[in-house]
Amino acid sequence: MVLGMAPQLNHQQACGATPVNGLLLEARRRGLRPELRDLRNSGDTSGDKNRVVGYASFAFYDDALARDKQDDEQEREAGRVLVSIARSSIAGSFGIRTSVQEDAPFLHRPGASFVTLKSENRLRGCIGSLKAHRTLVEDVKANARAAAFHDPRFAPLSFDELSATRIEVSVLSAFAPLNFRNQEHALAQLRPGEDGVVLEFGRHRGTFLPQVWENLPSPASFLGELKRKAGLPRDFWDDGIRLFRYTVSKWTESEECL
Repeated sequence: MVLGMAPQLNHQQACGATPVNGLLLEARRRGLRPELRDLRNSGDTSGDKNRVVGYASFAFYDDALARDKQDDEQEREAGRVLVSIARSSIAGSFGIRTSVQEDAPFLHRPGASFVTLKSENRLRGCIGSLKAHRTLVEDVKANARAAAFHDPRFAPLSFDELSATRIEVSVLSAFAPLNFRNQEHALAQLRPGEDGVVLEFGRHRGTFLPQVWENLPSPASFLGELKRKAGLPRDFWDDGIRLFRYTVSKWTESEECL
């Protein structure tokens, strides 16, 4: 009856029938799954099995938590694959060939990514795509090479720097437009640490990943620097400004991989 989640035990079946029935009712309400852990009787201890009392041990599990754990493990594996692909793409430009698994289905769906390079905790390059226009695996490869060799803010990465450079891959969600009446209303809607933001005004366009909040923690400074990045004054405002927000899934290469 316990494994069947049937709260109908009587006191001839179990001396604690009432609390066990209550447990089963609550377990059903919470959507828990029972599992028998062990089943014994008093004869296992005394050796006399002519008349025994039975004992059972059960555990109840939340399948949603199990699914969450599985999802976390899958996400960590996806991150490991993505940063390996990014590093392999850069290394290939130096003539180093490495074998990286690229057969996972998610890699061959359209995706938009940013690849960020850091050396001694300082930015060494960052290039990305704002919209998905090719498969994720091709996007990560191309952006990794661009971050290493074509970011106009930095000299091309040298072979000697590669081993000490840490790689971070961010995969972007779809954009959501931000609706606002004025700048103050826009600032009030920004979510520090969570939102990536795209700013558009005429031919001006710029974006900050959510990671930028670490250095610009206030919405006013974040938006001001984003305007400057887009080629506008920090204090500029016009009703024609458009803002979009997005989130990212981010994976950073561990020190053990360097």
